Amino acid sequence: MTKILAVDDKKDILKLIKHALEKEGYEVTAVEDPDKVCSLKLQDYQLILLDVMMPGKDGFTLCEEIRDMTDCPILFLTAKSDEEALMRGLGLGGDDYILKPFGIGELRARVAAHLRRESREKKYTVSVGGVSFKLKAKQAFYEGKELEFTKSEYAICEYLAMNRGQVFSKERIYEAVFGYDGESDNSVITEHVKNIRAKLKKVHLEPIETVWGIGYRWKQENVGH
Repeated sequence: MTKILAVDDKKDILKLIKHALEKEGYEVTAVEDPDKVCSLKLQDYQLILLDVMMPGKDGFTLCEEIRDMTDCPILFLTAKSDEEALMRGLGLGGDDYILKPFGIGELRARVAAHLRRESREKKYTVSVGGVSFKLKAKQAFYEGKELEFTKSEYAICEYLAMNRGQVFSKERIYEAVFGYDGESDNSVITEHVKNIRAKLKKVHLEPIETVWGIGYRWKQENVGH
């Protein structure tokens, strides 16, 4: 079932959203306190609705905080018609906005349109085999804890994970990570993979396989679940 997160400090708005979208078959989580959002498992949601004008923490600030935690569409709910403010929100990672007061039909249509469009390339966070990759920050996490990869280890790990199931030679991995003008040779890949495996094994993950005579691959199936 498609899961939607709605964040608004007004109970009546949340009640309206929940009723309207659950009639369409969506599962809606309604949250009044924006400070509680970061503690949720945001990867579980396919779309997020954020009110802009909330006391304490506004929707723009919250969007900036959570944008690298999830790749799903973020839609602002706002009474603001100020174009500059709305452009700022979109620049922080928002995808669209719905002006208040809105009708139920418009809400349903806009949500459905964004969900249909959601075959986009992942830009922010991708979870593969239990490991969450923050693509912009170049960091990897497992169960909320950062995996202490070096820059090169992260690059190799991300490359294999994003192309899971495919087998790559050491030469191909080296070219993808360091480029054709790298100053070392592909034997360093063996050492990097050894170090990556050791760090993943500490958290009981063994997603990288050696395909003898060819190279390495990240297992196709999910690991660690």
